[in-house]
Amino acid sequence: MARRTRHEEHQNHEAWAIPYGDLVTLLLAFFVVMYSISTVNEGKYRAVSDALNAAFKGTPRTIDPVEIGQSHSGAGAGHGASMTQNGLIIGKEAELITQKTLATNTADSSAKPNEQHESASSSSSVTISAMDEVINKVESSMAALIEQQQLLVTRHPYGVEIELRTDILFPSGSATLAPSAHAVLEKLVDTLKPLPYPMRVEGHTDNRPINTSTFPSNWELSAARAASVVHLFTQRGMDASRLAVIGLGEFRPQADNSTEQGRNTNRRVVIVILSNGESAEGATEHRAENNVTDMKAGG
Repeated sequence: MARRTRHEEHQNHEAWAIPYGDLVTLLLAFFVVMYSISTVNEGKYRAVSDALNAAFKGTPRTIDPVEIGQSHSGAGAGHGASMTQNGLIIGKEAELITQKTLATNTADSSAKPNEQHESASSSSSVTISAMDEVINKVESSMAALIEQQQLLVTRHPYGVEIELRTDILFPSGSATLAPSAHAVLEKLVDTLKPLPYPMRVEGHTDNRPINTSTFPSNWELSAARAASVVHLFTQRGMDASRLAVIGLGEFRPQADNSTEQGRNTNRRVVIVILSNGESAEGATEHRAENNVTDMKAGG
């Protein structure tokens, strides 16, 4: 029987290529990392530093504004230690300036309280006098409607309210002014037009629901009625920048909606003449509180 000859195993002379390739890859990664950290983005670095300080210590140490993307250029390194790159004064100079500022502010505040109080009192008295003059003008020009209780003029801390019943302005469920309403509103706008005060026209309804293609709810109806009054005012020559349209629907009642008389009282248009020092938001909040108090008292 013939003997099988054994072949010599093939020796791999290229085994060195595998560790060499790994070494080249690691060197490439190393140099990429070194290159990436060689250029420092100062803005991002400070943002990260402040975030870490805030997380671990509670208060960031950087007093200068951080502009993300700002690169470090090394400029300003030669300036004195009392100035930052943004011109902020630090160190002892800052303490001296702060002390001087506090002393000056203290002296000013102690010297002027009486002047401020007198100025505020004078301004308040001027405003009250001006609002009283508004009331006198409106009452004089609209005396007939006031006697018929179709128009009500009321003085408030935020200004003057002129309240008109919608029965004399609009048909039921409509925002189109009645023919008789034009004469009333034209006389009123001629009285109010020369005044310098801002005004807002508010529409109010009772709580009876409405659901038409034009007015899906009382919100739309009240806003449309207020807008109709404002349109007439502007057509009559009043500056539109002085006017605002507010639709309050059924949610600012003055009387109980369970009676016909109460619903008639709640259907109204209110022209609010704001004094110069009062905001529209403050007037709304104040009037809402008064309405709630009146409803509780009446109940």
